Amino acid sequence: MLSRRFAVPIAALLVLAACSDAEQSTNSTAAAPTDNSPTTIDIAEQALAYSEYGDFPVGVTTLQLAKGPKVEIWYPAAAGTSGTETYDMRDFVGEGIRAILTGDAPSTYSYPAGRDALLADGSFPVVLFSHGVAGMRLQSSFLTSNLASWGMIVVSVDHPSRALENFLTGTATGDGGDSVDDMLRGLELITTLGADATSRFNGHVDAEKVAAVGHSAGGGTVLAAAADRRIDGYVSLASGVFRGGPAVEGATTTTTAPLPGKPSFFIGGSVDALASFATLTQPAFEAAPSPSLLWEIEGAGHNAFDDFCTFGNGTGIIGVAEASGLGALLDSIPQLRSLGEDGCVPPAIPVDITFPIINHAVTAWVRNLFGIDTEAVGLGDDVAGAYDTPVTITSK
Repeated sequence: MLSRRFAVPIAALLVLAACSDAEQSTNSTAAAPTDNSPTTIDIAEQALAYSEYGDFPVGVTTLQLAKGPKVEIWYPAAAGTSGTETYDMRDFVGEGIRAILTGDAPSTYSYPAGRDALLADGSFPVVLFSHGVAGMRLQSSFLTSNLASWGMIVVSVDHPSRALENFLTGTATGDGGDSVDDMLRGLELITTLGADATSRFNGHVDAEKVAAVGHSAGGGTVLAAAADRRIDGYVSLASGVFRGGPAVEGATTTTTAPLPGKPSFFIGGSVDALASFATLTQPAFEAAPSPSLLWEIEGAGHNAFDDFCTFGNGTGIIGVAEASGLGALLDSIPQLRSLGEDGCVPPAIPVDITFPIINHAVTAWVRNLFGIDTEAVGLGDDVAGAYDTPVTITSK
């Protein structure tokens, strides 16, 4: 594991610079390394430089927007901060559904963090996170906590328009504009707290450096929100464009707004049956202005980008429901089963393979966007074969 101060040879780096019209995109696919792989230790280290927690312990707190939705904020905490944070997905399904989820399949996710800890010294850039359909603000804690450990304040707002509870009870509105508003109000909240002498965030928020990261429908939300002048660049996970616009609420609801002319990073999985890499993610990359980066992770499915596949003994939310005797109900709603299982069961590979790749890729990209790393660490073609599953890397 490398420290924040790891120096990287210039030749091994991907420089996200605008390409001329004459330049061509580079595309590299490599097989996973074997024991005799010629991959050097430097490349292997670069490929996973940010795959695990960094130098900062993680703090986490829960706040609320004036309009109602709750907000989770992860941040670099003061030295000596310790603790374990755990959430139970059953707390986000509504009282009626929770009452019938009585099985003993695991439904919690834990990570090291200190609740309401003091912040580390310094001012830190902001990453806004947007969850997907049937998700919630905590859904990708594996990633959001990792970003905080590498020196970023991460703000994730619940989107009632597509939250898990409302999705399951049929009360989700699918209002893409409302989810964009949620995200931007989250930015305004943390910016205000950064200037509030009574807040733990006072003096610690660098509101001049802001990135947006979103999963699934959240990937569409960040594409739309990134038109805001305060956002410097965006990362779209398992998402893309549909019929010419960002897929704000999934593949059936779209916006015709053009993709913002800002640095972008699109990551998808080769076996994602919900947000097809070929028909959603890759076209988004092709439509995005330079500089842009595209990664396809071989064997990754839709839920490779959230914590959900760690539930239900590896079968996700569906496993939790089946352990409670709800298998027949799920069989009668195939769309719900597909949404819950995609990325958790074959042909998808386990998330303990994909999590480190996603952690590294997103963290390395936003650190470079913010200038924390003057050159991007481990994002170029030379790391394509450095993982336990092949990664196809395209840049422009």
